[in-house]
Amino acid sequence: MENKKQKNSRKVWKGIVALCLFALLPLTAGAQKFALVDMEYILKNVPAYERANEQLNQVSKKWQAEVEALNTEASTMYKNYQNEVVFLSQEQKKAKQETIMQKEKEASDLKRKYFGPEGELYKKRTALVKPIQDEIYNAVKDICDLRGYSLVLDRASDTGIIFGSPKIDISNEVLQKLGYANN
Repeated sequence: MENKKQKNSRKVWKGIVALCLFALLPLTAGAQKFALVDMEYILKNVPAYERANEQLNQVSKKWQAEVEALNTEASTMYKNYQNEVVFLSQEQKKAKQETIMQKEKEASDLKRKYFGPEGELYKKRTALVKPIQDEIYNAVKDICDLRGYSLVLDRASDTGIIFGSPKIDISNEVLQKLGYANN
């Protein structure tokens, strides 16, 4: 009986200690400084980013046209095959089908080469945009070190920020650090 009371007493004390710890959490969080940045706004004001996007759009359109040309060629081959199928022997049918499938595979492979997860567009985007992102990150980090911010949130992302005071938005300061005028 006494053992049961001790267990209950321990549970109560553990609950009280846990409650006290949770009550103290907001006090420690209040000591930290936070800031917001709007990455969309910053990137729109960095000319190098706009140029990189334009280059990516141009190369993407060029590569998409190449893929579409192969798909159109495969489609035309298939339509011709359907028009001729009644006149073809089994061997000719099989040969034409294989040729069509090879052309479709060629288009699919080219699409994967250009637009796949590790494709040419990804590599080009990384080569053009990553240095800009690194420069922005370093500017944000410098400002955080200077002002003592422990956390910076991106206002433009879907992180669930319902409200952010303009007082803690350091986007213009980041642009100044990067050497760009605010608009």
